[in-house]
Amino acid sequence: MSDVETLKAEIKKLSAKAMQAKMDLHDLSEELPLNWQSVIGIAQRTHEAFEALEEKRAALKELESE
Repeated sequence: MSDVETLKAEIKKLSAKAMQAKMDLHDLSEELPLNWQSVIGIAQRTHEAFEALEEKRAALKELESE
């Protein structure tokens, strides 16, 4: 598997993880004030998921431009 293909596969997995975290955060927001204690943890997980996704997309863009 080439580096580009590997990165694309990683991006696909990270994208799914980020979208799930986004939905978890959305679902939690609709339930507030119930489970308000979970907001910071879910928000942090969502932030980390999108940060990782953005980093991989930037790496792919750089690799493809070479």
